[in-house]
Amino acid sequence: MNPIDNYIHSAPEFSQEILLHFRQLVHRTIPDIEEKIKWGFPHFIYKKEVICSMAAFSKHCAFSFPKAALMKDKMLLEKAKTEESMGHFGKIKTLQDLPSDSKIKAYIKDSVSLIGKKSQEKIISVAIPKILKNLLEENKKAEACFLKMSPSHQKEYINYITEAKKEETQMRRAEKVMEMLLRK
Repeated sequence: MNPIDNYIHSAPEFSQEILLHFRQLVHRTIPDIEEKIKWGFPHFIYKKEVICSMAAFSKHCAFSFPKAALMKDKMLLEKAKTEESMGHFGKIKTLQDLPSDSKIKAYIKDSVSLIGKKSQEKIISVAIPKILKNLLEENKKAEACFLKMSPSHQKEYINYITEAKKEETQMRRAEKVMEMLLRK
């Protein structure tokens, strides 16, 4: 099994069908796209640029487009800015939470059309919670890795930590994030 298959296989059961569906849409839209695990979750790369990514969490999935600020549909950027959303489609819990297949394919094609273009604005500004900030200050390698990430990827890690209600759970999740950062 390749790393992406392993990721999907080890993801929460509810998310496996969703991740497989998104992955198939990406491959149907760009047959020669590459897959790679970056920052601990699957990314789809074309001509050496990340087109989109997907991640599974305990209760939802997230899908992101790193160049959402440049894409035609500004809803992607607005959705990512909201406090309760993850990625650019919000918190995906079922296949029905996804936009239509044709809309997702259009987003993928739009992202591909932006290869080589850089956004002049920061996509999302994120506030790093104190629990993670303290751990990052203690480990400069992890901090450097975290700060190199796009704001949308930073937000995914931050939301993973802060959506836990208990402080102990937040601490465990922050430590897990640190482990993932140090593996990079």
